[in-house]
Order: sequence, then structure tokens, then C-alpha cells
Amino acid sequence: MKKIIFITITAILLLTACNQSRIEIAPGYGNVVEDFEVTDQNNKKFSEEDLKGKVTLVDFIFTNCETVCPPMTHNMASVSDQLEEEGITDYQIVSFSVDPENDKPKNLKEYIKKYNVPEDKWSLVTGYDYDFIRSFAEHNFKTIVAPPPEGSDQVTHGTSFYLLDQEGKVIKTYSGVDSGDKKFPQEEIVLDVKTVINEGPM
Repeated sequence: MKKIIFITITAILLLTACNQSRIEIAPGYGNVVEDFEVTDQNNKKFSEEDLKGKVTLVDFIFTNCETVCPPMTHNMASVSDQLEEEGITDYQIVSFSVDPENDKPKNLKEYIKKYNVPEDKWSLVTGYDYDFIRSFAEHNFKTIVAPPPEGSDQVTHGTSFYLLDQEGKVIKTYSGVDSGDKKFPQEEIVLDVKTVINEGPM
């Protein structure tokens, strides 16, 4: 009888430990990204099917951005560098342009070259219109994309990074830049990517 109780308690403790290590889905998320088809920096088609099977980090940027995009892309590149240094390969990054009229594949290709990252891990995508990206960002990632203020060419958009599991489900968000006295959470993102890779879809 004591042996059965011991085995039962051990099993409960193990299950509890497993549950604690899993990432909690952020409030308002847990949705699978809707169907889409876009074009990457190499003029290749990219769709929701390409989100399946790998852990994905997503953000929204544009190449002519003069404010938040350079630090966002630098930070994302730093995450990629750390993952590569730690031998983590089963991940990808997808950056959606919020200025598709001006961000053609060749512009995106030139933009990402400056950051010296493994291009096979990072897809920068375009090939849609403004209405698509505004709706897509709002419905799938709860973030804003808005036209430039009058007299400006700077598109308004969010600065968050989004973590997707191997089923294309949005599970967590992070600030893509330093925020007040809070530094960009690089270590947290790297740890979460590794956790989802090891534990599978949420």
C-alpha cells in the first residue's frame, strides 16, 4: 500500500513539474494564425503552412523606418545570434512589412543584409496591400498598423515580438525594444523558444 502511495505522489509531482515548465498562453491569444500567402525577400511564396513545424518569432517593421525598427531588428538579430550560438536550429523569424507599397523583395533583402543573420532562418515578407496588413495584424496579433501622419512617410505600428508554437499558434508577446527602465527581454525570449522546441505545441 505504501509503495502505491509513493508511486502516486511521485507521478503527481512529476506532472506538476512538467506543467510548471510549460509556457502560459498570454491573455487574449492562443489563436492559430489565419490563412495567408505573401512573398519573401527571395521572391518565394510564404504562407501559413510555412509556420508549421518550427517555433516562430514574428514582428512588424518596414525598411524606411527611422525610429523603432532599427532597434527592433537589432534585438531580433541578437536573439537569433544567441540561439545559433547555443546550437538551437528548429526556429524561424518572420517580419511582416507594414509598408508593402515601398518594401519590395529587393528592399527587404538589402535591409536584412546589414544585420549579418542566417537568411535561411529569417523571412521578411511583402506582396500584399495596406488593407491586408492592417487587418492581418489586428486580427491575428492584436496590434495596430496605421497610415503615416500627414506630412510623414513613417507608418504607425506596434513594437512587440510574438512567439508562435509549431502549429502556428500565437502564445506569447514581448516588447521588441527597451521600455522605460525595462531592458529588452532577450534571455526570456531565448529560453521560451527553447522551451517550446523541447516541449512541443502549447
